[in-house]
Amino acid sequence: MSTATGTFDEGRAGAGILDRERTIAKAGFNRWLVPPAALCIHLCIGMAYGFSVFWLPLSQAIGVSKPVACGADVGLIGSLFTTSCDWKIADLGWIYTLFFVLLGSSAAIWGGWLERVGPRRAAFVSMMCWCGGLLISAFGIYTHQLWLMWLGSGVIGGIGLGLGYISPVSTLVKWFPDRRGMATGMAIMGFGGGAMIGSPLADMLMNYFRTPESVGVWQTFVVMAGIYFVFMMAGTFGYRIPPANWRPDGWTPPTTQNAMITSGHVHLKDAHKTPQFWLIWSVLCLNVSAGIGVLGMASPMLQEIFAGALIGRPEIGFAALDAQQKVQVATIAAAFVGLLSLFNIGGRFFWASLSDKLGRKLTYATFFVLGIALYALSPWAAHAGSLALFVAFFCVILSMYGGGFATVPAYLADMFGTQFVGAIHGRLLTAWSTAGIVGPVVVNYIREAQIAAGVPRAQVYDRTMYILAGFLVLGFICNLLVRPVATRWFMKDAEVAALQAKTAKAGATAQYGSFGIGKGGFDTTAMLAWAVVGIPIIWGVWITLSKSLALFR
Repeated sequence: MSTATGTFDEGRAGAGILDRERTIAKAGFNRWLVPPAALCIHLCIGMAYGFSVFWLPLSQAIGVSKPVACGADVGLIGSLFTTSCDWKIADLGWIYTLFFVLLGSSAAIWGGWLERVGPRRAAFVSMMCWCGGLLISAFGIYTHQLWLMWLGSGVIGGIGLGLGYISPVSTLVKWFPDRRGMATGMAIMGFGGGAMIGSPLADMLMNYFRTPESVGVWQTFVVMAGIYFVFMMAGTFGYRIPPANWRPDGWTPPTTQNAMITSGHVHLKDAHKTPQFWLIWSVLCLNVSAGIGVLGMASPMLQEIFAGALIGRPEIGFAALDAQQKVQVATIAAAFVGLLSLFNIGGRFFWASLSDKLGRKLTYATFFVLGIALYALSPWAAHAGSLALFVAFFCVILSMYGGGFATVPAYLADMFGTQFVGAIHGRLLTAWSTAGIVGPVVVNYIREAQIAAGVPRAQVYDRTMYILAGFLVLGFICNLLVRPVATRWFMKDAEVAALQAKTAKAGATAQYGSFGIGKGGFDTTAMLAWAVVGIPIIWGVWITLSKSLALFR
């Protein structure tokens, strides 16, 4: 084991509890405690994906049992301030848009700040924004002021999403240089799993608090803010960063260097000047555009394509379903959405871990080639009436959608080094914000155009699937063009050493070593930390699988 003299606590006098200096790991620390800390953050903010569970109850917050419709003179601006009629779901849906626009923009704006102050302070601010936003929204629901919901959850909560999403990225990449993909996959898996846990929890709470005078949503927001506060604080203070020049005990970089993995570091101010940044930006944007468009329309898509076949009446088209049948079909479609979410989550860990073996470029090439084939074949599966095949196609597609998110931080670390990977990843997430607009717009407007043209409901998605396959063709080309970053963009050794000075151990040399911190393992403390996040995940998976059985009954 390589060690060095000195103490990690030297130079920390006067440092605040949230300061970067206070998060430097000491000898004997177990690196396997960091992923559960990241999951504590991501499982909470990941509830952003599940906010649609609140739309229907909120659309009748005044009427409770039946919506009180606004007059024709109350437009979008009027609905922000009205207290006499219920909100439209379309107006509530802007919160979802704000989530992902603010996520990408805040990650891009404050990514450099995160690298300077460290993950603990960023995670703390994320907690304040996310939990505080929920409390502001709860007050907005209580007073029936939609603008407060937009401000609380959409704007302030959206900023919290961005900071919380990127807070563990550079930290985990540095803790797991031997398994970059797996490390980021573990954390980002949590963001996909947040809704799987949060949605059924919210449903249970709303049912508990519902009364003849209240739909129980504002109370649910308050309770969930409290729960998320506890988990996010645990994650915040669970973060540690490795000392400068740390390597896992007994691990050395491969002697045969992969040409697609750089040995240098690119500064944040230079990363966006390289073609590699914009090619990977396009790769992520196109992959996400295709997946998010389908995810947003998964329920109506299944209902319209298979209609009566979902309840054993294949001769009944969507338009001919009666009210009771529509309820049955909608329930089964909800199970489809849950199953897609599960594959979205699993794909984040599976594909990111596999990328450690295949390499990031080949992994993305697999996403695109396989995705093109599945999108192009999905209309055939639909017209053949093969529900199982259709569901299987989209489960794989959504696994690659999630896998794209989880693999891209490691791709960036391979290209630009680890010194600024968190901040670079933050800037790259503007691709997500763009895709969050492009994907749903393409799917929704083409669907409306097809319906207006008189195309049968079972066929309105055919053209959309071919267009999304075209997106992936473009993504494949962009990925193919990615080459190693030119050495002229690399920082000088002296620049890197100066930036690492704050995390260097007193008296340590520039030599690499484990400094008493090895590869770690699942000791008692680590198992307890993993149980804290593992039990909610297992509960969410069980709920999702139980509901998904309705697809094949």
